[in-house]
Amino acid sequence: MVLFTVILETMNLVADIGNSRTKVYLFAEGEIIEKRVFPAVSVALLEAMTKAHAGVRHAILVATGKVPAGVREYLAALPGLFLQMGPATPLPVKNLYLTKETLGYDRLAGAVEAHSRYPGHNVLVIDAGTALTCDLVTAGGEFVGGNISPGLQMRFRALAEYTDKLPLVSPEGDLPEIGRTTEQAIRAGVIRGMTAEMDGIIESFREQWPPLQTVLTGGDAFFFDKKLKNSIFVLPDLTAYGLNRILEFNVQ
Repeated sequence: MVLFTVILETMNLVADIGNSRTKVYLFAEGEIIEKRVFPAVSVALLEAMTKAHAGVRHAILVATGKVPAGVREYLAALPGLFLQMGPATPLPVKNLYLTKETLGYDRLAGAVEAHSRYPGHNVLVIDAGTALTCDLVTAGGEFVGGNISPGLQMRFRALAEYTDKLPLVSPEGDLPEIGRTTEQAIRAGVIRGMTAEMDGIIESFREQWPPLQTVLTGGDAFFFDKKLKNSIFVLPDLTAYGLNRILEFNVQ
């Protein structure tokens, strides 16, 4: 019973509010104990989570979408530290990005976690989500920056929306080397093109920043992990772990 109480007292809440959904995580001793995804978050939903896990003390909020009324105030009223990510938030890595105010916090959080997990290595973090981002954090703990290009679904939609005759194609289905139908050609072009892009970036970065470790995350990570020819580690909730690590860094 005593051990159980100690674990509860170290619990953190991580809230990631996006444009179309919100992900809320509870962490204990650095590990995820609960993950919830909501179309929109509310004070009532947060209350239900925290009351079900007594002992939540600290919270971190990241918002690319609108923060619902009362959410910020509820998190700030928790007994420990409340942190809303911003350009001036203290970090366990050095941020060398030139336009810090435009840097997505998911990219920065992923770099923070990758650096912690692979000390002594330069790490390339590939996030295959709505956009495809490829970012470098050095062995010395410097976030350098990276590349941004359209993600998987965005590429399929762009072909359908910006042309008169090309259909919207699902990524699931036949994937031949050479498409013999328009649907096959679109699927092969998008998926093989995106895979070649990632492999090319990995090889280029490996030449410039050895030794290089590569981490793949994001909603489409498992779609690509077996298609890439380069060795990678897949960490689906890298951003959440990184946000929790940033919170812990500021608590300490």
